[in-house]
Amino acid sequence: MFHFCGIKLNKTKNMQRITVAKGDGIGPEIMDATLEIILAAGAQLEIDEIEVGEKVYLSGNTSGIANESWDIIRRNKIFLKAPITTPQGGGYKSLNVTTRKFLGLYSNVRPCSSLHPFVSTKHPTMDIVIVRENEEDLYAGIEHQQTDEVVQCLKLISRPGCEKIIRYAFEYAKVYGRKKVTCFTKDNIMKQTDGLFHKIFDEIAVEYPEIENEHWIIDIGAAKLADTPEVFDVIVTLNLYGDVLSDVAAQIAGSVGLAGSANIGETCAMFEAIHGSAPRRAGQNVANPSGLLQGAIQMLIHIGQTEVAENVQNAWLKTIEDGIHTYDIYKEGVSKQKVSTSDFAKAVIANLGSKPNILKSVTYAKGITLNLPKYKRKPAAKKELVGVDLFVHWSGTSADLLAEKVRVIGEDKVQLSMITNRGIKVWPEGFEETFCTDHWRCRFKPVGTHTIQKEDINKLLSKAVWVGVDIVKTENLYEFDGKAGYSLGQGQ
Repeated sequence: MFHFCGIKLNKTKNMQRITVAKGDGIGPEIMDATLEIILAAGAQLEIDEIEVGEKVYLSGNTSGIANESWDIIRRNKIFLKAPITTPQGGGYKSLNVTTRKFLGLYSNVRPCSSLHPFVSTKHPTMDIVIVRENEEDLYAGIEHQQTDEVVQCLKLISRPGCEKIIRYAFEYAKVYGRKKVTCFTKDNIMKQTDGLFHKIFDEIAVEYPEIENEHWIIDIGAAKLADTPEVFDVIVTLNLYGDVLSDVAAQIAGSVGLAGSANIGETCAMFEAIHGSAPRRAGQNVANPSGLLQGAIQMLIHIGQTEVAENVQNAWLKTIEDGIHTYDIYKEGVSKQKVSTSDFAKAVIANLGSKPNILKSVTYAKGITLNLPKYKRKPAAKKELVGVDLFVHWSGTSADLLAEKVRVIGEDKVQLSMITNRGIKVWPEGFEETFCTDHWRCRFKPVGTHTIQKEDINKLLSKAVWVGVDIVKTENLYEFDGKAGYSLGQGQ
């Protein structure tokens, strides 16, 4: 026998060992409530608790987690985490992002369903799942200041990253009986990065003819989601867009505080609420544990304890339906009782074995598995160097003057062909009205039939030093199987 949260449980051979972090702010309160509920429902768990977050950061560990805690997470494979606080300033990195990337948790799954009429929403029939790529995009966090006026953040999109998350979305739709998968990108502007995501979406969609597929540009797609979410089913998108959209979706469904999140990798998985640590509410026993509880339900499904997950979800729905609400969703005339965190947990436990009468009850199939083959690298394309972009720090404002200065570093075989400033072409034939910063892209291309070599680029860089042109970055221009692997200048 062992005890947790005041509950006495029998250990069985089907026990799943998991790692738990109670986090910061309201984290300990909502974690205690969540564990009390799922253990009362019969979850077969052995729990290893670790310390992560603010205390670890402030002890001098800028990662927010000790090495021995990583060992426990990796051994157990399953991590249930409450919200944490990342201290402001001081170079502290987000532990959420770090955990997702270190453990290869490439898929972030966020269901968002309305609880009408018991939780206020303008979208009573909303029921969507957002599948967000979790490891790359701008969240790689690779940033540099290059000039006095310009900093850059690299947006990295890979074929393996796209294939894995898009296939996950279609497999999720297939297994859970969803009818449509929608892809959101901004590939009308970012033709290389978002263009790759859209291209791979179209490739994989062909393999699932029974599932409807569509693509939306992210701006109008987000507007449509906020206005008419019922037209969507499963949405798959890149990291940044998915982060924004999933919070919007959760809020318009009723409250960000009601939404949970699963972070799934090939070997490990992490489950959490999507909201933050809300330090202003810490220690008051008023926070809504529903978001973390929804993450825990996803965890139970993931580890095969579907009957327990079903029991907990239906009891939670019944509690919401009964009007027993925490302060964040309490509404006069709809809610019947405003309760604390701990009393909400007790109400859910009291409803175990019951189902809602108005809200739709859930039934989870046993042995839910997604067919997710490991990524197989494609044959290498024919890669040909066709030019180079030299990024120059120069405080002047005339592109014509810069062109005169930079052209001298070229030679007969490799010459300056274009200058852009913040992506817009300013030479040749630029507009006087275009505002220019001190960060210039100078594109050199071979002349005639000359094939540019790495030695040509080295010569350009050497001459730049000699004439005093400050090169802050270079990007080689390649063609892959004859197709340009680089963008034109805007207006080119």
